[in-house]
Amino acid sequence: MTIDVVDHTLLPTVSGVFDRPDFADDSPHEQVVFCQDKETGLKAIIGIHSTALGPALGGTRFFPYRDENAALTDALRLSRGMTYKAAAAGLRLGGGKAVLIGDPGLVKTPALLEAYGRFVDTLGGRYITAGDVGTTSDDMDIIGRSTDHVVARTPAAGGSGDSAPLTARGVFYSILAAAESIWGSPDLTGRRVGVEGTGKVGYNLIALLAEAGATIIASDVNAAALQRVTADFPRVAIAETVIDKDIDIYAPCAMGATLTDTTVRILNAAVVCGAANNQLAQPVVEEMLRDRGVVWVPDFVSNSGGLIQVAGEIENKPRHEVVEQVEHIGATVTSILGRQHDQGILAGQAADAIVRERLGDASRVRR
Repeated sequence: MTIDVVDHTLLPTVSGVFDRPDFADDSPHEQVVFCQDKETGLKAIIGIHSTALGPALGGTRFFPYRDENAALTDALRLSRGMTYKAAAAGLRLGGGKAVLIGDPGLVKTPALLEAYGRFVDTLGGRYITAGDVGTTSDDMDIIGRSTDHVVARTPAAGGSGDSAPLTARGVFYSILAAAESIWGSPDLTGRRVGVEGTGKVGYNLIALLAEAGATIIASDVNAAALQRVTADFPRVAIAETVIDKDIDIYAPCAMGATLTDTTVRILNAAVVCGAANNQLAQPVVEEMLRDRGVVWVPDFVSNSGGLIQVAGEIENKPRHEVVEQVEHIGATVTSILGRQHDQGILAGQAADAIVRERLGDASRVRR
């Protein structure tokens, strides 16, 4: 792994970076790039976890991190997750992610995004970016002024547009697969689903769940997002939290790490399946879920619809083929839960095995 520091003032608190737990696994990051542009206020970290299967693709997250350490941790966890997401989906892509530090509502400007695009361009295609929390397809159009290595632009700019609808569709088909595995039927009529986070993906998931006849409880820290849900889906109940409610399915669609040793104890759902990245605060949490009889669908599988969309954009696939591939996520979930049952292992271990098989095959081919 290489550490590229564009400006050392961005790194006041990340000494001992190679000793971080993020680098302790057997698949360390290939490259981490720290970027700063003082004129625009840009502070960014780009993590390239793996290019074994292809160029590293992953969104740009714009978030007001408390410090550079928190931003680095997020970039490393998210980029590693993208490697697993791409491999599990059978895509010819590696894993990467970028984080921009700051409140996008206050500091995001076209000049800042263009400066960021120039940094992306210096990587020569090793990293391809897209939208994520705090960024939009319109932002990708602006970033695209400085680099060709960007996807999920608006249709007017030749892109495939917002990836949220297909991300939500992948989560929905994952829920159907989990429901059939547990209850013998994918029918969600009357099933109680708690959707945590009603932003772009959560909103679209609620629409699909409502159409399927589910009873929905939703929560979000953003009042405007909840108002939109209430206006468009008046039957959706609004709550301060959903994880502790009497539900069948818990769908985390906001920030990650909501499943902790504390929250697992108050969780009443039989299934956990959502769009949030890195849902488990610690790996041991999945064992706690298993001990309570809760089925967890690995997030890097369930939320891969958006990645499949932009991979299709790169390969110029017809829209209907991309949609079919997203819906096939359900079959992948069925296979993972089948391995879990047959081999007596965790769902995360079953999914990891699939990923490692594909990464191992790619590494042997490269050698």
